[in-house]
Amino acid sequence: MTIYNVSEINTYIKELFSTDNNLRKVMIRGEISNFKFHSSGHCYLTLKDEHAALRAVIFRRFAQKLRFRPENGMKVIACGSISVYDRDGTYQLYIEQLVPDGIGDLNLYYEQLKNKLTSEGLFNPEHKRSLPIYPKTIGIITSKTGAVLHDIYNVASQRNSAVKLLLYPVMVQGDGSAEQIVKALQYFDCHYDLCDVLIIGRGGGSMEDLWSFNDERVVRAVYAAKLPIVSAVGHETDYTLTDFASDVRASTPSHAAQLCVPSREELLKKIYLLQTNLSNVIENYLASCHTRLNNCRNNKLFNDTYSPLGDSWQQLDLLISQLNNAVNHQFTDKQHIITVLSEKLALLNPETALQRGYSMVYRGNTVITSTDQLAKNDLLQIVLSDGQVSATVNALKKKGEHYAKKETNI
Repeated sequence: MTIYNVSEINTYIKELFSTDNNLRKVMIRGEISNFKFHSSGHCYLTLKDEHAALRAVIFRRFAQKLRFRPENGMKVIACGSISVYDRDGTYQLYIEQLVPDGIGDLNLYYEQLKNKLTSEGLFNPEHKRSLPIYPKTIGIITSKTGAVLHDIYNVASQRNSAVKLLLYPVMVQGDGSAEQIVKALQYFDCHYDLCDVLIIGRGGGSMEDLWSFNDERVVRAVYAAKLPIVSAVGHETDYTLTDFASDVRASTPSHAAQLCVPSREELLKKIYLLQTNLSNVIENYLASCHTRLNNCRNNKLFNDTYSPLGDSWQQLDLLISQLNNAVNHQFTDKQHIITVLSEKLALLNPETALQRGYSMVYRGNTVITSTDQLAKNDLLQIVLSDGQVSATVNALKKKGEHYAKKETNI
């Protein structure tokens, strides 16, 4: 009996797998678990059902072609070959194609990207901007050969020929179209003064035809645009991620033109209506003023000034009389007080005392009121009622001394 080493038996088993045509191109339905995306670009996962599990790998060259991101719990159909991994001695499925089971890969990618951008807030209503009411120039990002441009031009020229249209032609489907759309948006961001609003879109088509407007780069560029954007992609029932990121979604390109271009006729009607309303307001105001003026002219106050004011005049006369009486009374009282004070002041006037025989003695500017203020030989000035006398102090006698000598003389 031959003895094999481990690598030899693994190689033998691997050759058996490779010669089995049923295992060279096999399609397997299962649920993804243990999914890992390696930094090398390879994907590792396990396919399982309710009874068993199968290890699988997707090499980078096949993983790059996937149009959705595999996730745990996702039901898929895998196409590839089964072989043995020599190092571990295990067999596994080498996947070349992977599609969702029951839903297309584009639809799955669409929902995954939509959920991702929604969680980042790119579709939040608070980021939406209002469209300008009276735009002068409208920028258009679409194909120069499609019906979109023709529809927008027709509607715009019918509504208001004064509004200018500025086209940035791009591819709207196929390889490189997403890059061109992003470039166009970046151009208008750098030259945002060229127009007031942007229309971005294309005509109807399949999901694949509209896919450029689901490209993540395009959606982010629409969200970051400086100008308000109207998305007009496909027909009314078609929804792309660009629709959600734009400020306004139009059901068709023609509808987009209606939203952006104000109708000249409607503006004229609005102006006429405003003019009519203004005239009515002015006429009503003038009529109201005229009525108020007539009411004032016919008022009794202007025709008979005495009757409505008679009581007031009488009351005023009474108040004036009372005021005069009060003033006279106060004046009399004050005059009496002044008289009394004048009499008191006259009694206190030194000149009055001089008239009664008294005199005033000065030494210099000082009034002498006591002998204590004097000394012998002081020069005095005696003021009388009819003049002055100069005198010299020869002797000083206190009041008590004077009285004592008087008693002795008696």
